[in-house]
Amino acid sequence: MARIIALIILLIPGVIAAYGIKLMRDMFFGIQASWMPSLALQFFLGLLMFLAGLSFIGGFLLHRDRKKNKVQQRFIKKKE
Repeated sequence: MARIIALIILLIPGVIAAYGIKLMRDMFFGIQASWMPSLALQFFLGLLMFLAGLSFIGGFLLHRDRKKNKVQQRFIKKKE
């Protein structure tokens, strides 16, 4: 059950990142989304969505690997 929940948690930001890539790709081909006022805004919104999804997935994986002690020495949190 925990693996299914983890998959769902990773699936939502993955879909957001994929839609961000689609928005950026459409801007390069000159295809404007109907709800978007300009192509430049479409590109920057797509870039923001892609970076947000990618950073969430990366942070989730780093957190999980830190808990299991499967990270390199430089990624281990220092205890004070």
